[in-house]
Order: sequence, then C-alpha cells, then structure tokens
Amino acid sequence: MAVHMGRLSAGPCWRAARGCCRELRAWAPRSAAGRLCRPPGTAGPEQSRGLGHGPKARGGPRLRTGLAAGLAGLAGLAAAAFGHVERAEMVRKSSGAQSPSPGKPEEEDDELARRCSCFMALPVTDLRELRGRPGDMKTKMELLILETQAQVCQALAQVDGGARFSVDRWERKEGKLPFSAMGVSSVIHPKNPHAPTIHFNYRYFEVEEADGNKQWWFGGGCDLTPTYLNQEDAVHFHRTLKEACDQHGPDLYPKFKKWCDDYFFIAHRGERRGIGGIFFDDLDSPSKEEVFRFVQSCAQAVIPSYIPLVKKHCDDSFTPQEKLWQQLRRGRYVEFNLLYDRGTKFGLFTPGSRIESILMSLPLTARWEYMHSPSENSKEAEILEVLRHPRDWVH
Repeated sequence: MAVHMGRLSAGPCWRAARGCCRELRAWAPRSAAGRLCRPPGTAGPEQSRGLGHGPKARGGPRLRTGLAAGLAGLAGLAAAAFGHVERAEMVRKSSGAQSPSPGKPEEEDDELARRCSCFMALPVTDLRELRGRPGDMKTKMELLILETQAQVCQALAQVDGGARFSVDRWERKEGKLPFSAMGVSSVIHPKNPHAPTIHFNYRYFEVEEADGNKQWWFGGGCDLTPTYLNQEDAVHFHRTLKEACDQHGPDLYPKFKKWCDDYFFIAHRGERRGIGGIFFDDLDSPSKEEVFRFVQSCAQAVIPSYIPLVKKHCDDSFTPQEKLWQQLRRGRYVEFNLLYDRGTKFGLFTPGSRIESILMSLPLTARWEYMHSPSENSKEAEILEVLRHPRDWVH
C-alpha cells in the first residue's frame, strides 16, 4: 500500500498559472510488513562513529545494490497536485485516538495519540500495532516520516499565507512480500525565480531472507536547485546540512556532499542539476539506531535549511527574462529526472505503478530553446559555471 499526502493548493508564493508549488507527499508502499513512521531523542555529538554503507554479509553486493536501487525508486514516488483554494489553512484528519491498550499506561497511549494529532493524516499502520512495537525501527521511521511531512507542510503554508494542504491517500493491493519500504519524498518548485527549488527524500528498507535473517538500510538526501546563484543562500543551505551531519561524524558531510554532486549530474549537458547538498544510500552501519539518529537529524534540518530562503525571496520582484531563465533551468530538471533519476525510471517501468506519483517531481512548466546560451558575465552564466564546477560552500 502506498499513501500520498499533502496537496498544496494555490497560494501567492507558489502560484503559477493555475498551479502552485509541487507537492509534499509522505508515502509507504506496504508489503507484508511494510508501513509508515517518528523519532526518539535528537542525537548528540557523542554519536561520532562513522556511518557506513555496503552489502550485509548474506546479501552480497548485487542483491543489496540491485534491490536498493529498485526499492529506492519506490521512495521517489511522491505525488503532485494542483488546485484553486484561497483559504490559508491546513487540512487535518482526526488522530483516530483509540481507547488505551490493555497493559499500556494511559499516558503512553495519550502521547502517541498526541503525536498523531499533529500529522496530516492517520498513520498507515494501526495505532494499536504501533503501540505494540514502540521500539521497532518501522514504527520509529513511520512516525518520523509523518512528522517531517506535517512540519514542512505547515512551515510552507505559514510562509505562503494563502496555501491549503489536503490529503490524497492511495492504496495498492498486493500480496505478502518479504520486504518493507517507506519514505518521505518532496520537491518544491516555487513560482518566483529567486526562490530556489528544494528536493529531499529519506527512506528505510528491510528485507527478510528465506532463512528469516533480515537486512536493512537507509537512504536519502536533500539538495537545492536555484535559478540564480545567491552566495549567501548557498552557504546557509550547506552549513545547515553540515551541522546536522557533524553531530554524527566530521567525515559525513564532505562524503555525502560529493556523492550528491556526482549523483545529480546531467551527463549529456556536462552540468549538475543544482548546487547540491547531501545524498546517501545503502547506509547500514555502525548500527540501526545510530543511522536512524543521523537520518532524523537530516530530516530535522529541512526546515531551517530552506524556509529562511523562501521567506527571503518569496516577494522579490523579477523580470520576464528571469522567468524565462527559470523555465529553461526547469527543462534541465526534467531532463535529469526522466533520463537519470533511479526512482523515476524504476517507477515508470513498474507494472501497476501510480504515474501521477512517479512524475510528482516535475515542475508545472518548463521550456527548451534551440542552442540557447547565456551572455558572457551574466547572472545566468554565473550559475552555469557553478553547475559545471561544484564549489565548497562551507570553508
């Protein structure tokens, strides 16, 4: 089962033609064990052991990498929608709080219900099941996913001032499968060419082998795609992500920053999709809890890394020429997502997949012009130079 939530209807910051910014969907294809998820405490500096990636002993490189690539595709399936709603409010479902579970303190049940009341929709997993396995990673991740989604949606709606979110829930019927896959995936394409696009995705997988052994790994990342280069914005974005990474080891940010630059490379253009951020996959060491705390820190960095940039630029004036350049750059965004992005490609070739969700990441409008080349020393040429030669933004 997959659940897609968080339709942002038209608002002043995002409105373009009849649309709005693209997004926000938490999702979780649910197999026999698959569901959706929230976090324990924030990891501190003492968690400084390095995080690793690679095949578990029994899976072997091809099993892990192949399945990770395939399932990572699922994690990219976040849907997009458009609308004409003028009220600035969040659409929230009731928490569905149930009577206290037998043998559980009432205050513990109340805490879970309180958390869920802040979400945009009920968890995919029944609350009684979540209460029954509070320490299980699937429970923790489901709550983290829904909490991240709700907080980001609320922050965007507050900045926008005229946006309204609604919930689009989709279920896919499927039989018992030996894996769990869940994640939150979002792309925001603002109307204003001076407000940058952001993409973030955090996901978790468990695979159960025939002998009952389980493999698990995390993946994700967050990256920024500005239409024009703003040095201050780039430094703020990267420093915020670095601070989140540094809580868990000084080597993580540089490692995952390079991985991001390499992954979001449009080979036929010789340029990156944006100015990068962090990207990682197949993280399965030193321990499940330590990697989860790292992912939690990264998810919590989305709002402070991005919302200040939206507030700063949402009311900036712009010219028709700047809007045209934004549309040309969004054409590049489309090229990368359709030609190179593993999640999009996997989803398009998966029978029974939800095309609207797979193509969520695409902007509402884009443009291509034959042999277009910006003038030398122009603002457009400046951003191209950065996209062709990634920079160190934090030193």
